Amino acid sequence: MLESFITRLAEWILGVSNGEIMWVAFYAGLFVAIMTSLGAMVAIFAKRLPEGGIDFSLSFAAGVMIVASFTSLILPAIESTGSFSPAGVGIALGVLLIYAIDRFLPHEHLVKGYEGPKAMKDKLRKAWLLVIAVIIHNLPEGLAVGTSLVYDLEVGLVTTIAIGIQDFPEGTVVSLPLAAIQKKRLTPIAMGVLSGFAEMAMVLVGAYFFTLFSWLLPYGLGMAGGAMLYVTVKEMIPEIYRGEKNQTLVTLGFFVGFYVMLFLDSMLG
Repeated sequence: MLESFITRLAEWILGVSNGEIMWVAFYAGLFVAIMTSLGAMVAIFAKRLPEGGIDFSLSFAAGVMIVASFTSLILPAIESTGSFSPAGVGIALGVLLIYAIDRFLPHEHLVKGYEGPKAMKDKLRKAWLLVIAVIIHNLPEGLAVGTSLVYDLEVGLVTTIAIGIQDFPEGTVVSLPLAAIQKKRLTPIAMGVLSGFAEMAMVLVGAYFFTLFSWLLPYGLGMAGGAMLYVTVKEMIPEIYRGEKNQTLVTLGFFVGFYVMLFLDSMLG
């Protein structure tokens, strides 16, 4: 039933877009941006997440991203060329790209604290540093959606749906802590929306670039996969396993996300 829904959705989007991949990417990017924005709007109604809510949300996102890195990006890169080399090079490029951004762009995590150039630590407000950290997380997700859509529409739509699902709690994770820090509601919601549209921009950039340079697509798929793996392993997993509390809940959240993405992907198998 869900498989036929994905197929019909792909056909409908192709019809609406007149087969133009950039219009498909626009709708996909808009979807993930809206999901992030809706999550951010939770700050209107709630003062804080339930106990363990941030941990569960981040671990759910980590589970989705781990599976998507392989099923939607790395394995298709290998299958499209019959060789590991382009995917392997792309993975290394993705890791290096996010490493460089992580090292040289000032940002701050809720638990790990400030990262980036020490000279910039006091140049930006804490709220903006938190938003930049989330945008860094969102860039690989946007690239994953854009490149997977260029590779195969149905694979791309599954990736879009899965990323959109986990973007909802991610939007909440952005806005609620900011609301607590600033004692406001509108600004944190606006910042959550901004992070979603930054992800949309990356969807469009990825789709446009790899439409123009289609021969680089296997490298792009590997790069998106490597970038998502780096963010998940280096940032998200240490963040959610930072203490002894909620470890069972965190592990449960990870496997819920893992199963959701694996189930969505299995519909195309």
